[in-house]
Amino acid sequence: MTDAASLPGQPRGGVIGGQATARAHCVLAPNPSPMTLDGTNTWIVAEPDSDSAVVIDPGPLDEVHLSDVLATAERLGKRVALTLLTHGHPDHAEGAARFAELSGTSVRALDPALRLGDEGLAAGDVVRTGGLELRVVPTPGHTADSLCFHLPDEGAVLTGDTVLGRGTTVVAHPDGRLGEYLDSLRRLRSLTVDDGVSTVLPGHGPVLEDAQGVIDFYLAHRAGRLAQVENAVERGFRTAPEVVAHVYADVDRSLWPAAELSVRAQLVYLRERGAAQP
Repeated sequence: MTDAASLPGQPRGGVIGGQATARAHCVLAPNPSPMTLDGTNTWIVAEPDSDSAVVIDPGPLDEVHLSDVLATAERLGKRVALTLLTHGHPDHAEGAARFAELSGTSVRALDPALRLGDEGLAAGDVVRTGGLELRVVPTPGHTADSLCFHLPDEGAVLTGDTVLGRGTTVVAHPDGRLGEYLDSLRRLRSLTVDDGVSTVLPGHGPVLEDAQGVIDFYLAHRAGRLAQVENAVERGFRTAPEVVAHVYADVDRSLWPAAELSVRAQLVYLRERGAAQP
């Protein structure tokens, strides 16, 4: 879910859909919009020599798409053994229950309300299926339940909406919180430094081959936007809609509702720091 169009200086990504790495294949959902970019990336992840796979974010409740995910896995010689969710927004998770029915799998997520089966997901968990290893990385901020999945054998991280392949993501106030989001970006950056992560497999948009570069871009962009919001407040713009109209004047108005969610999160963040008045 994006709050701005493609931004100058952002690292460029590759193609969308199809085989992204030796272990990750993307099936693009047919739900393009200003908020979802080209559509939701549903990921089929598996060891090359294994016949079992994990599906991450089945996407919207679209029978054609869900059937296409199963057919693609079958064409790749894989049986879907497990379904995982990065977070509960409908463009990622609405189809999960139906996909679980079609595939005969359980659904694991951080939010208990989204789970089907006895197991959830939590920080430090390692999901192993058919020799595949996925490490659960808590990344709250976009939403409270946002997770990323570190794929160490690929030097890759599946980021859901925490990092997108194009543009920047919404801090979805009130569920999303800016302080947590900044901490999550720093947590992901540490993976690029300490764990050799170089590839971002996002929930929307193209694959990015410079993980550290794009995360640094996100951190710089957030710092810049926060300074703009703080300046707007100091100049007398008090309400979130007023701040959006001032700070996002050069952004397509179709994205202003999403921008307002992020601005509300920024205003809360500034108030908590004592830098803005209620």
